[in-house]
Amino acid sequence: MIDSTILIDYFRKTDKNNSRLISHFKNYDSLYISSITEFEVINGSSSPHMEFWNKMLLGFTVLDFDSRAARQATEIVRLLKTKRKSIDKPDLFIAATSVVHGLTLDTTNRKHFIYIDSLNLLAE
Repeated sequence: MIDSTILIDYFRKTDKNNSRLISHFKNYDSLYISSITEFEVINGSSSPHMEFWNKMLLGFTVLDFDSRAARQATEIVRLLKTKRKSIDKPDLFIAATSVVHGLTLDTTNRKHFIYIDSLNLLAE
């Protein structure tokens, strides 16, 4: 599963062939994003950028933040509180979606996710 940071990195790179996203497309049969990630990348995009994102997002299976993910998110919050840690809601919802689907998450913001024991992060 791909976090918005990977997509935004691809969007910003001049040499797109040298991005982690291209590597993922080469190495994996299927790539996933959360519906929250979809929101993050298209929210506030200009018309030309929307055209880019609409085409880009066709290459992913979008997983909804559903009831199972909501319940997983509450469990993550509970466990983070025992560690005196917190996480922003969008990242929480992305992590919960990844956990309930048994997917490994790739992100450039590992620090946002490292305290979630149930989440598998892609090794750097």
